[in-house]
Amino acid sequence: MSTTNQSNTNTLPFLLTGIPGLEALHMWISIPFCFIYIMTLLGNSTVLLSVRIDKSLHEPMYYFICMLAVIDLTFSTAVVPKMMGVFWFDSSEIGFEACFIQMFFIHTFTAVESGVLLAMSFDRYIAICNPLRYNNILTSSRTIQIGLLSLARGVGVMTPLMCLLTSLPYCKTRVIPHSYCEHMAVVQLACADPSVSDLYSLIVATLLVGADSVFITFSYVMILRAVMRLPSQEARLKALRTCGSHVSIILLFYIGGLLSMYLQMFSFGLAPHVQVLVADVYLTVPPMLNPIIYGVKMKQIQERIFKLLQQLAGLGISQAN
Repeated sequence: MSTTNQSNTNTLPFLLTGIPGLEALHMWISIPFCFIYIMTLLGNSTVLLSVRIDKSLHEPMYYFICMLAVIDLTFSTAVVPKMMGVFWFDSSEIGFEACFIQMFFIHTFTAVESGVLLAMSFDRYIAICNPLRYNNILTSSRTIQIGLLSLARGVGVMTPLMCLLTSLPYCKTRVIPHSYCEHMAVVQLACADPSVSDLYSLIVATLLVGADSVFITFSYVMILRAVMRLPSQEARLKALRTCGSHVSIILLFYIGGLLSMYLQMFSFGLAPHVQVLVADVYLTVPPMLNPIIYGVKMKQIQERIFKLLQQLAGLGISQAN
């Protein structure tokens, strides 16, 4: 294909099908996803507000939780509004650049979240295994630097992938059998060999997620050893409860991500709509569950949220009077 034809083709929009084979049920399918998105916005915004107004929560552990909340809000907003447009208004068209911008946000913030989860495991390791040096090692400025480093790492590794993908000619059908610009579904539309971008994405995913998960596992093994050596059973239970929320989030993130990825790579005989639904659930449900896990597992945030709700209720009553 000539360069001119490739350029013209790559300015054409893509078309998102939503849930293949279930188009007639899009309106009903949209209801739980809309509810999930609203809960995501409310839950993560409440966590951010709680930490912001309660100075006792101005500690590295809660800063990392705020980072996860920002990631979840960005992640969901990059995907769900367009998904709802497809479900509600049959607004299937998405611009060429917009498609890859959406893909960039999805992959970048997945990488950023992995980095923040690694930082959270390091935070708990220092707090439990070396508590006397905790305040010296993890200062507020270092916590922010770690968050910025995670963001820079995500942007740095995903920018070359987006350059590789946007340079491919997309001269096949413009229809993406998905609710969003899913990486593998888009690459299948290219009429050139995508092996370079496939190899790059495989190497990045293996090194980045693989290395992070190994270090996270090592941190929690060391934490578990330290907890088992504590003399008091009450102290052991308190330490395990503190780490429980982090472990829950980590398992939700990595197990859900691996399940979604493998189902996109290998159908395992599943219908296309099942694969798409699994991918949609992975992108939307964890951002909703993360703040719920914080509220259930972390007493300080739970208490702050209750106080915030009481203040809002009291304000509403006083205005009514």
